[in-house]
Amino acid sequence: MVALVGRPNTGKSTLFNRLIGRRQAIVDAQPGLTRDRLYGVADWNGREFTVVDTAGLLFGADEGSQAAIEEQTRLAIAEASLIVLMLDVRQGLTPIDRDIMQMLRRSARPVVVAANKADHPGQDHFRHEILELGLGEPVLISGQHGLGIGELLDEIVLRLPAPEESVAAEEETARLAIMGRPNVGKSSLLNRLLGESRSVVSEEPGTTRDPVDTEIIFDGLPVTLVDTAGIRRRSAARDRAEHFSLLRGIKAMERADASILVMDATEGVLAQDQHVAGYALEAGKGLILVVNKVDLLPAIDKKQTLWRERVLSQFRFFAHAPVLTISALTGEGVERVLPAALEVVGQRRIRIGTNQLNRLFREAFEQHPPPSFKGRRLNFKYATQAASEAPTFVLFVNDVGLLHFSYRRYLENQLRAAHGFNGNPIKIVLRAARD
Repeated sequence: MVALVGRPNTGKSTLFNRLIGRRQAIVDAQPGLTRDRLYGVADWNGREFTVVDTAGLLFGADEGSQAAIEEQTRLAIAEASLIVLMLDVRQGLTPIDRDIMQMLRRSARPVVVAANKADHPGQDHFRHEILELGLGEPVLISGQHGLGIGELLDEIVLRLPAPEESVAAEEETARLAIMGRPNVGKSSLLNRLLGESRSVVSEEPGTTRDPVDTEIIFDGLPVTLVDTAGIRRRSAARDRAEHFSLLRGIKAMERADASILVMDATEGVLAQDQHVAGYALEAGKGLILVVNKVDLLPAIDKKQTLWRERVLSQFRFFAHAPVLTISALTGEGVERVLPAALEVVGQRRIRIGTNQLNRLFREAFEQHPPPSFKGRRLNFKYATQAASEAPTFVLFVNDVGLLHFSYRRYLENQLRAAHGFNGNPIKIVLRAARD
């Protein structure tokens, strides 16, 4: 986890959007727009990491909510493996920058200094001021124009802790994170799956604070179940313990192969449920959609087909995920949860032979050629499946800029029709082939 930290309006959100490759954070000249932490997944030279965009720090400000905002940033720093300190080279060092630097020193976290808004070489003379911080050589960047971003990513990956090496036994273990909003019945589902009370079950929302790992053997296969704290919308998370729960829940999800997203049948699909699914999609994790508490519904509203249609209409970006209706209280339908989850984990581990994969893509291009753009058409050369945890396919083509999003979706559908990958996002990466 990499946290972007700095005073307001130094360009943290612009850099955040640049690193994750899409516009998620609101960017504006008005300082202080980022009030809550935003999360995204960045990938550089095969190394994936979570990026956290934090609110701008203004120590001692009079605004009543500033203390809560600063607390969220401190929590992000506490959970991060690396800090990117954002500075504005046009303004030089300010007293707030120096205060932030002192706070980062106390955190004992490694720090990379990103000197932002260096839009032309004439601003290089600010470098000596930044060196006064004693945090090493700064990386001059322009988040708006994309200058120096590669050098910054190189430094980030260099300073990150080495990835944990998986042993063979761990590779065969299926890790399942049970996630969802508070009080939808996650702990009740875990207890029902285990057949014993291993987690606290309470009617009070937010009882579970820390992820709880439980290892079981199911049909001869090792499975690790992770019961996470209820994830609220960030604006609804106020107390310190819940802030930590959010961070730890997301980290638990990122360590898992798939997430079991539990929803409340009496409330239907809410925006928070879509946010949690979005986290899984960003991280390339599998997803199982579970509608709990159907025992509280009239018999006519319990039909599996009805709920599948209703739920998937709200999760079009994960329309390939299995949908289950259950009652953790009575046990109805719970016996289908683990088999469905293990099927999703198995699907993400499918490996397609290179010859078979190239034949599939050639047939797809021949049956439905891509549209031309300005007189040019995307030409397929060859493909390979990357050695990645998530299903990832590298296509070598004549021009990476000619792939329309609708044709990318068509190729994904061809892959799913032939090999499944149900419940898992598929990544298609383009590379320019050498003639």
